[in-house]
Amino acid sequence: MLWTRNELLIILNLYHKLSFGQFHARHPAVINVATKLGRTPGSVAMKLSNLASIDPAMRLRGIAGLRGASRLDRTVWEEFHENPDESVPASEEAFRNLFDAQDDDEVYVLPKEGVCVIKRPPQGPTTVSANVKVRRGQDYFRNAVLNNFQGRCGVTGISIRELLIASHIMPWNTHPEERLNVRNGLCLSRLHDAAFDQGLITFDNELKLVLSSSIRNILDNKAASDCFGAYEGHPLDLPNDASLPDSDFLAFHRNMIFRS
Repeated sequence: MLWTRNELLIILNLYHKLSFGQFHARHPAVINVATKLGRTPGSVAMKLSNLASIDPAMRLRGIAGLRGASRLDRTVWEEFHENPDESVPASEEAFRNLFDAQDDDEVYVLPKEGVCVIKRPPQGPTTVSANVKVRRGQDYFRNAVLNNFQGRCGVTGISIRELLIASHIMPWNTHPEERLNVRNGLCLSRLHDAAFDQGLITFDNELKLVLSSSIRNILDNKAASDCFGAYEGHPLDLPNDASLPDSDFLAFHRNMIFRS
């Protein structure tokens, strides 16, 4: 059975929320998506690996993926990455529709549990379509970034999802072209996200935590010492198969936002 464009948008959405090592028929999210699509987990896993063969980030890491990507695979891949403002929210909406999620529901792809839909009561009047598109893009970015860090803060390792933020390295409001780029994202606790956003911390070329003088001057305070001093000079905690934060984006943060 041939794959449709809508199905490929769903698979691409899943592709960016899993790591290469999770592209197998036993992964809960692969099974969940396959069941909803009426396909076998093996066929979904194979399609994910086909897409890996045309992913330049995979090639840089020496990962070949599976040969056999179709012309439609390549066309949808290009559309997805060349026009993310339109294609990413569309893929997120298609993914949510596959699991019958309502407008206010939260949909997560979790590393161990698979696809989870958390029902939420309506929050008020229907949001205008433009805002819905923004929200769907934000939903995608959060899921993809948190999963890229295996659902843990890159600094502290805390794994309570409600306390984690998908932080933008290049700011959301000034760099719209990078808003949905997973390599423009860091998974940080709410505290460390706020510090990063305000330029109180940053990361060097080796992804090690650097503290501003504002924080270093108060390290005699136990809270500051425990939350920041204990991690100074430690690299971001990333899985081996994660997409690394873009080094140019981090350099921008050090030069333009960090308050040394």
